[in-house]
Amino acid sequence: MTRATPLHAQSPRHSSPQHPSPQQSSQWSRTREQYAPPAIDTHTTMEEALDKELKAAIAKTTAGLSPIALAAAYSDWALHLATAPGKQLQLVEKAARKSWKLASYATTCATHPDPPQPCIEPLPQDRRFSSEAWQSWPWNVIHQGFLLNQQWWHNATTGIEGMTQQHENVMEFVSRQILDVFSPSNSILTNPDVQQETARQGGWNLVRGWQNFVEDATRLGSGQKPVGAEAFQVGQNLATAPGKVVHRNRLIELIQYAPTTDEVCPEPILIVPAWIMKYYILDLGETNSMVRFLTDQGFTVFMVSWMNPDAGDRDLGMDDYMSHGVMAALDAVQAITQRNKVHAIGYCLGGTLLSIAAAAMARDGDARLKTLTLLAAQTDFTEAGELQLFINDSQLTFLEDMMWKQGYLDTSQMAGTFQLLRSNDLIWSRMIHDYLMGERTPMIDLMAWNADATRMPYRMHSEYLRRLYLNNDFAEGRYRVGDRPVTVSDIRAPVFLVGTERDHVAPWHSVYKFNLLSDTDVTFVLTSGGHNAGIVSEPGHPRRHYRIAFRAKDANYIGPDRWMANTSPVEGSWWPALSDWLTKHSGEATSPPPLGSNENGYPPLCDAPGTYVFQK
Repeated sequence: MTRATPLHAQSPRHSSPQHPSPQQSSQWSRTREQYAPPAIDTHTTMEEALDKELKAAIAKTTAGLSPIALAAAYSDWALHLATAPGKQLQLVEKAARKSWKLASYATTCATHPDPPQPCIEPLPQDRRFSSEAWQSWPWNVIHQGFLLNQQWWHNATTGIEGMTQQHENVMEFVSRQILDVFSPSNSILTNPDVQQETARQGGWNLVRGWQNFVEDATRLGSGQKPVGAEAFQVGQNLATAPGKVVHRNRLIELIQYAPTTDEVCPEPILIVPAWIMKYYILDLGETNSMVRFLTDQGFTVFMVSWMNPDAGDRDLGMDDYMSHGVMAALDAVQAITQRNKVHAIGYCLGGTLLSIAAAAMARDGDARLKTLTLLAAQTDFTEAGELQLFINDSQLTFLEDMMWKQGYLDTSQMAGTFQLLRSNDLIWSRMIHDYLMGERTPMIDLMAWNADATRMPYRMHSEYLRRLYLNNDFAEGRYRVGDRPVTVSDIRAPVFLVGTERDHVAPWHSVYKFNLLSDTDVTFVLTSGGHNAGIVSEPGHPRRHYRIAFRAKDANYIGPDRWMANTSPVEGSWWPALSDWLTKHSGEATSPPPLGSNENGYPPLCDAPGTYVFQK
């Protein structure tokens, strides 16, 4: 049996020396009145607890994946395929044609010195067989056979009438994962690149690879960070932009960064990062820090740093993250700067939460947001990428029971899910490079940040997945803040919307859907790179480009693919475009505000990067 703990009840781990002033108290009262989460009953009966305990125990052996959900997808596929003789005949015909094609290719390769045209080309993102060694006998026949087999299984798991779309996606995904395990590139016996390197080094690559494997396994088992991450330390060469923590509650620390220009734009910037990782992805090194870039452009910048929840924070919900995260930070920014307008920037989950807050503020007549910038953030979740594979009632119930036992979703469980989504890049290519080639991928600041994950509270993560991913409540007008629903179409602040071309977490087509829901001016930017590297795209970063176009609120809608075709790429970083856009929506420059405000109840508490960023 568990009981919800009030958010304002400070535990020693979250204690704060700050004592709010009367003005701050009145601001908090307003925030609580409008956006405070409803009371919940978290009582669990003995019978319910027994069910949850069993599923939590099973989850430890399945990496959090529901075997029932997988079995349901398999049954849907197998039963519909069993009653589709036409599809079966088609698959037999395809197998025969592919076998004949491969046999003809192999015969030609064996009897002619020049290799013939391949039977099948790999997908554009598949670089496993791109080297010259794979184009000679017998390796070309081996990898062509694998690709034809992969194509046949794609045909076998898709296009079956009667299957639900999600079950079809799951079966296609699972079959691809299983086949990737047996890719010829993963074995020294069938990988010519590895064989050549082994012969050249006399086998020392395999010796080093074994040492790398043992070291990685030891670090993983002991909970240590990856090799090389120790060279990157928060406060030393990561998250080094100077500033002060000017507010702290149980959920956030608010960092105000020191100005670097004599004058600043009057409207401050409040950045709300995702809480799935530490905030400093937007303040990495001195050269690739968005915080430093914005302060150098003459902006006053504030950043939310989320605390790392543990089992005692199990009952923190989405409304807590909004009221004591976004709204509390907004109150503090306004009190310190004495400005009525704020530029708000949200990244990933933080952008989704900021969108909900902006919609609630618009609904209630709170006009403090001057602009809204959303970085790789979704508001409609109908095309949320391969993460949707893990989102249905069966899987979420299984995941919730696992979190119920722990009180949170662990970092290793989240990392495993994201690695599955990009197994070729994050699992198998690393195995080949580090363990068969015996090399080490040099650690960089972005990789070190990626290893510094946080946990997710039970209630919040369950609400997030059910209300947004599963039910799509926000996009469809059912998401409630307080006692009333909120909607994207109420937002009137101009929006700077950023998607990334290779995003596997928030696919850019999904991010683009904000244009379908909104009733405001939107400037959409599509940048090269993925979910993280596409956002951390500082000026001077090589091989970067972006597309940008403005859409007025009363303009006709343009589909994403047509938008991309009609919008020419621009070489370089998109950060200057954001700075220019923010400047355009700002007033005349003025003197920088002080760091913190003693008289308004927000005294500086400590130097940036604060204390919450160090929580393990």
